[in-house]
Amino acid sequence: MRVLKLIFKNAFRHKLRTLLTVLGIAIAVTAFGLLRTVYTAWHAGLDMAAPDRLISRHSVSFIFPLPYAYLDKIQRVPGVEMVTYANWFQGVYIDKNQFFARLAVDAKTYFEVYREFLLPPDQYEAFKKERNACVVGETIARQYGFKLGDVVNITGDIYPGDWQFVVRGIYQRRDETVDGTQMVFHWEYLNERMRTDAPGRDGDVGWYIVKIADPNRSAEVSSQVDALFANSRAETKTETERAFQQSFIAATGTIVTAMNFLSFVIIGIIMLVLGNTMIMSARERTREYAVLKTLGFSGGHLVGLIGGESLLISIAGAGVGVLLTFPLVEVFAAALPKGFFPVFTIEPITLTLAVLSAITVGVTASIFPIQRALGTRIVDGLRHVG
Repeated sequence: MRVLKLIFKNAFRHKLRTLLTVLGIAIAVTAFGLLRTVYTAWHAGLDMAAPDRLISRHSVSFIFPLPYAYLDKIQRVPGVEMVTYANWFQGVYIDKNQFFARLAVDAKTYFEVYREFLLPPDQYEAFKKERNACVVGETIARQYGFKLGDVVNITGDIYPGDWQFVVRGIYQRRDETVDGTQMVFHWEYLNERMRTDAPGRDGDVGWYIVKIADPNRSAEVSSQVDALFANSRAETKTETERAFQQSFIAATGTIVTAMNFLSFVIIGIIMLVLGNTMIMSARERTREYAVLKTLGFSGGHLVGLIGGESLLISIAGAGVGVLLTFPLVEVFAAALPKGFFPVFTIEPITLTLAVLSAITVGVTASIFPIQRALGTRIVDGLRHVG
């Protein structure tokens, strides 16, 4: 108990210096938490990927379409349970800063393949019956105040023109890892407009989503699908949904990896800040440590005093930093377009790393002061001035 009292008194002997050190650690931990959250949010799509879904796209690039005629052939491949398709529509809602995924899909099968999107049966039926109907995710429904029956006006860019959609459904997310920021509508509606307004652009889809019976046969089924269209004008590349997501992440992998690396560099900054504080404290208390040795305090007592003080400061700073991380992440998420990071939450691993890092930094920063205190002879310590 006496040792704990000494630890606390030593830690706050120089209140301003300690508070500034705690504040520095808190800022560093907060920055670490935000950067790690961005990193985990960027990779959240990998966690959402279903093992029994394959994505079949154009072999050259995702931006090139595939013929609608491929649908029946893919459905006949052994091991395929269901096939749906989607087309990236984009467009502008209000202004270009309002970003969320807008897709033209097969209304009859899309929600059968994506079971994580929970749509009430009556809304699903209403959606299927109306050609210009759309379904929006609960996240953007809350953000923009969409209600059933509302008209959503979109200005086309990839597909020029003024487009009007009627909200006939609002899907709920199965859990927090599911994207709630999509808007989907009938591909037939898009195809009809293209047949009239831009002949030659009709009859194409963006990509196919293939639901398979056995995820262990994903490579086999993928090969069979691609073999169907080998040497055709639009060859396909079929891969698991996870691999498909990874291909997008890889395009910006250097930036994301740099952010992850930077988050751990911050841990080094914490160590330097706290290490500097502890070295200053150890130098100032050299005579005190010599007196403690004279009074019979063992090396273990000194280790406990110095290490305990370092841990107390680091954990206090980490605690404040973790508390600040939550509102900062919320502010950051609110400032971003909702569709940019469909899932933007602080992962448990981020908090765990922050706490473990604080403990590691606290222990590491105390090593040199402990060595100095234990290695200094009593007579030299008593002569020390400063």
